[in-house]
Amino acid sequence: MEDGLLTTSTIDRESFRDAMSRFAAAVHLVTTDGPAGRRGVTVSSACSVSDSPATLLVCLNMSSPDNDRFEENGNFAVNLLGAEDEAVARAFAGEGRLSPEARFASAEWETLQTGAPLLTSSLASFDCRLLEASVVATHRILIGEVVAVRTNPKASSLVYLDRAYRHL
Repeated sequence: MEDGLLTTSTIDRESFRDAMSRFAAAVHLVTTDGPAGRRGVTVSSACSVSDSPATLLVCLNMSSPDNDRFEENGNFAVNLLGAEDEAVARAFAGEGRLSPEARFASAEWETLQTGAPLLTSSLASFDCRLLEASVVATHRILIGEVVAVRTNPKASSLVYLDRAYRHL
């Protein structure tokens, strides 16, 4: 029993990760700001939960204690990245080992209702108020009510497939 969950899985971690790498997934930059400080991470695990009320779900790896800021701030933004945002995605994924300040300085930002940073170049940004956070295995699952949305003109999307960024 791990983290209160009964599991009977016999799938090894590497086989699972290899199979999951074949999922084509949209690339998102998830950000927060508030009393706990600013934070941003690149993720492919974000999806809608409902449209009434508009609700999103995001999964964040627990390996970084800085990810606690999302729950502590009580807000997050999901920024859907376009092909032109690949350098930003790489920076927030940790490539180049940039400081958090340098990562945020690499792009332009705005805020709407919650104060979470919205990437001005993103295809769409969803400003969310945190409703619920829970831990499952190695990840924290955030569920947020979308309180504001901003979209830009349609453009090529940034996706992640076979452990590489692709443009679609």
